[in-house]
Amino acid sequence: MAIDAATVRKVAHLARIKTPEERLEPLAAELNGILAWIEQLNEVDVSGIEPMTSNVSQSLRLRDDVVTDGNRIEAVLSNAPKSADGFFVVPKVVE
Repeated sequence: MAIDAATVRKVAHLARIKTPEERLEPLAAELNGILAWIEQLNEVDVSGIEPMTSNVSQSLRLRDDVVTDGNRIEAVLSNAPKSADGFFVVPKVVE
């Protein structure tokens, strides 16, 4: 895929980037170089290689799934400026 000055102009316009006319050709050449490098990466044979999610192999440490004291409505609402019936009261933002 080759990029020309018209494509660079269009992308710059869509991205709202002011680009002088004399910079369009050099930018097109730079982008073509980047795309050529990416095409070289497509030539690498990666069959049989597992995807890497981290550079350190480790298993996740899971915490015990235990029931905690979550029924603390008064303590939670004590910092609220306004509350009613166990809920936060907030100003109306949508009409």
